[in-house]
Amino acid sequence: MTTVRLPLFPLNSVLFPGLVLPLNVFEERYRAMMRDLLKTPDEEQRLFAVVAIRDGLEVAPSAPGLPDPTSQPEQGPAAGFGDDPLKAFHAVGCVADAATIRERADGGFEVLATGTTRVRLHSVDASGPFLTAEVEELPEEPGEEAGTLAAGVLRAFRAYQKRLAGARERSLSTGAELPDDPSVVSYLVAAAAVLDTPTKQRLLEAPDTAARLRDELKLLRAETAIIRNLPSLPATDLTRGTTSLN
Repeated sequence: MTTVRLPLFPLNSVLFPGLVLPLNVFEERYRAMMRDLLKTPDEEQRLFAVVAIRDGLEVAPSAPGLPDPTSQPEQGPAAGFGDDPLKAFHAVGCVADAATIRERADGGFEVLATGTTRVRLHSVDASGPFLTAEVEELPEEPGEEAGTLAAGVLRAFRAYQKRLAGARERSLSTGAELPDDPSVVSYLVAAAAVLDTPTKQRLLEAPDTAARLRDELKLLRAETAIIRNLPSLPATDLTRGTTSLN
């Protein structure tokens, strides 16, 4: 087992290899991370690991909290992630390569990064100005019948796109070319489909490309069927979900 230590950027979303990640960095712990990454020579990759948050806050509270208005907000690199940050994050994440890090006049940063490879977290260190993690790269195995499955997923994804565009009363652009590499297809569909974070995390953690594609095929067919039947559902069925305070 070979591991490396990388800066760690937790998010309320899942990053997949090959996908672009724009970031608006304003918290001091992540500003410190970007200042450190800028020390890397231009000819080298500026890498950090992105993980989805299982239990915690993406942005640490910056004002007295509720219900006690006198309680002070947490400080430090692990603020919002509890006593053991490792338990607050999903175990599998993705390495990001920051191609662009632009500092603003207010001291924040605009970052444009791209997912590269999946990694598994082994430990999280909160002793410095920002979180770092010891991570192990996870190889992407093709699995059985990945090519055939990819073709089926692409067909299902196009049908899903059309249904989704119709449900949102939007036109669908048909000029976009979709890839044919099975692993790229699996990651693109996982990122583009309207799925919750636990489902996307499950797709990221799939044991191989074929397994991810099989899961996506089931999900796309189910989601397309739901969208197709939405107009026939009573309005009360569409308003029974819980309300988010965000």
